[in-house]
Amino acid sequence: MSLRRFGLATAALGLATALIAPSAMAGTTPGERSLAAVLTSDGNTFDRNWYDYDLVTEAVLAVLEENPDSAVGVLTDGSVPLTAFIPNDRAFQVLVRDLTKRWYTSESRVFSALVDAVGVDGVEQVLLYHVVPGATLTKKDAVAANGAVLPTAQGGTITVKVYDRSVPIVVLRDKDTDDVNPFLNPRALDINAGNKQIAHGIVFVLRPFNLP
Repeated sequence: MSLRRFGLATAALGLATALIAPSAMAGTTPGERSLAAVLTSDGNTFDRNWYDYDLVTEAVLAVLEENPDSAVGVLTDGSVPLTAFIPNDRAFQVLVRDLTKRWYTSESRVFSALVDAVGVDGVEQVLLYHVVPGATLTKKDAVAANGAVLPTAQGGTITVKVYDRSVPIVVLRDKDTDDVNPFLNPRALDINAGNKQIAHGIVFVLRPFNLP
């Protein structure tokens, strides 16, 4: 796999626990392993598992295929600190249902319907809205961030609401006031811990604008 294609598949978040690196020891310098380096082993093919991250991967591929200079490419550069919130395939299925009023039963059809509904430029904006640049926010940071307003690479903001620190139950409030906000997935936190780029799984897609 080429370095460029390796980077394109970056958004395949929520891999098995074996891919989640142990937290760095206190006082050590954060590593520079990119999210791409950790997550691309999940591959970029559609399957029947709605709880992995094939659709995010294909979305990133589509954006960088059309615009190789897209800011989405930052996910391949492990020297750049960032935090990514990544929805699973089921989350995109729900998003497409809201957009099209149809419930597609294959990942490939969900992806095609998403691109048809919002275009590749719209997909890019959605992806960038899931990236908080310049900050490595761990699970510990997230559960202590009640009320924090996080700036995103898309130019918008996400507001953090913490309901329970022990579980944890953490909601990310987006710009669509008419729909359910995403929760952090407690089983998919601190992916790539100990490095400048870190990621957390979420159960719905963050929406940078109010969708119909």
